[in-house]
Amino acid sequence: MPDQSQIQPFSFNCEGGLVLNKSTFIMEPGQALELTNFEPDVEGGYRRINGYNPYIIQQLPVTALSSEATLMSALFHDYVVAARGEKIYSSASTTLTLKITSSETMSGSGTINAKSTTSFSSSGTLYMDSEIFTYTGITATSFTGVTRAASSTTAAAHSTKTVISESWTERDTGRTNAAKYKFERFNFDGSDKFIIVDQANAPTVFNTSLAATDVSTSSVAGAKHVAAFKNHMFYSGMSSTPQEVVFSKPFDEDDFTSADGAGSIKVDDTIVSLKVFREDLFIFCENRIFKLSGTTSTNFAVTPVTRNIGCVNGDTVQEFAGDLIFLGPDGLRTIAGTARIGDVELGTISSNVQSLFREQLSDSGSFTSLVIPDKTQYRIFFSKDGGAESATTGVICVLKQQSFEFAQLKGIKPACTDSVVESGNVIPIHGSFDGYVYRQDQGNTFNGTLVEAKYRSPDLTFGDPGIRKHMQRVNINYAPESTIDADMFVRYDYESQDSSRPAAYPLDTTDVAGTYGAVSIYGAATYGGPSQPIVRKSVEGSGFAVALRVEDGATTTGPYSLKGFQMEFQLGARR
Repeated sequence: MPDQSQIQPFSFNCEGGLVLNKSTFIMEPGQALELTNFEPDVEGGYRRINGYNPYIIQQLPVTALSSEATLMSALFHDYVVAARGEKIYSSASTTLTLKITSSETMSGSGTINAKSTTSFSSSGTLYMDSEIFTYTGITATSFTGVTRAASSTTAAAHSTKTVISESWTERDTGRTNAAKYKFERFNFDGSDKFIIVDQANAPTVFNTSLAATDVSTSSVAGAKHVAAFKNHMFYSGMSSTPQEVVFSKPFDEDDFTSADGAGSIKVDDTIVSLKVFREDLFIFCENRIFKLSGTTSTNFAVTPVTRNIGCVNGDTVQEFAGDLIFLGPDGLRTIAGTARIGDVELGTISSNVQSLFREQLSDSGSFTSLVIPDKTQYRIFFSKDGGAESATTGVICVLKQQSFEFAQLKGIKPACTDSVVESGNVIPIHGSFDGYVYRQDQGNTFNGTLVEAKYRSPDLTFGDPGIRKHMQRVNINYAPESTIDADMFVRYDYESQDSSRPAAYPLDTTDVAGTYGAVSIYGAATYGGPSQPIVRKSVEGSGFAVALRVEDGATTTGPYSLKGFQMEFQLGARR
């Protein structure tokens, strides 16, 4: 029995995120040397991410090759709008307001009550999770004549707000040589609309019923980028004029009469993205960034933001936490705008994980990104058409108290992305290289594939790398949201093969059924009070430096949060 009076405590909160640009000796204890498929949580700690599931259970129809990727996935009113190859499809979606249970029998006369049946067919087929339903009638808020478990599927329980979808409906044809699509939601005249460009054909405008109308003016055919700004529609990226921005007259995306307020503006670099931010339209180029200010063609003016830094890929530009974020040649950058005209600052924010970006910037893959605003989270993905999904990587960027924290993503491979806030709920989706549309931040697996999550602390010397530490206990503050099966490892002396390597210490749901003690251990503020469960693990081994690992992925595990650790040890001899 060790002398308790000689036991030394060392506590730290899990905060600071992934850090790859510093020596392990100078990292803060709460930072992570490895943080894969964990997200820095705005409420504190590192949270194992959710997975993703099919948002629309049916694959987009193959238009030419079975290997065709999804080239657009977007949310517009009650539709999911997606493109594959040279065709555009939609699938209606809404949410249940009545929970359906597997014990209910719906044989020819059942009813599913829904929030709204707007845009659904008067009869047809419904998809919920892995179950298929048929129905023979419809009201404003229900499907009638419902038969369950159609097409040899199995009746199952479905939670409230489960997505209901129809099969894909073809919405636009006649396109040729379409590449990756870009889109913009807008409203010039009181009616919501949706416009797409595809790098080859005329821009196409859809109304709320998804009736399609092509923009007739040939000068914007083949546009790569589109943005609605000050009631004008702006187009750029035409192959013959890659440095030009063409804008329509006010309130009409298909009228380019200069006498009515339409026009064009040229910059001295190839344009890669248009993005509206506050009162300006930012024009991102390969080597420069400009902003367009003003309200009409009479006072539109372009001024340079920087002539030294450009944007590597326009699909990385997002409005995020009151800024614009984008991928520059040296990593992630922000444009911090304020109400003061001309007060624009540029800054690199990804220095802590620069090696991840350096590797991807030297590769030939594509980039996509999305924002999850309720988590102040930006996700950027590095995808290769022929690369394995399990090896596909990305980065999570989280703004926490005016500083950015990072983590690595692994196992999500989007070809295109979108996210919207609907009825207070964030819906992040991605179109895949296999022709499906998935919803992120949902479920416990990557469409059935186990999520492999890893955390590793810095190598901790407790202030003196020359004294051996004999470990006694690790007290862990973690919070499971469902059943978990994870392992903690204690590693010594920089994981040297010559040091002691104790077996894994399991972490599971039963560990946190109760709260350890009535107060924080040793008065450490790390654990915050009696409501937070502390799990005590007696551990073995000794070394001059100690590191902690937490890993899961061997079984299906739900999200959980690592909040903090306290390590208890005795001092040994000096080296």
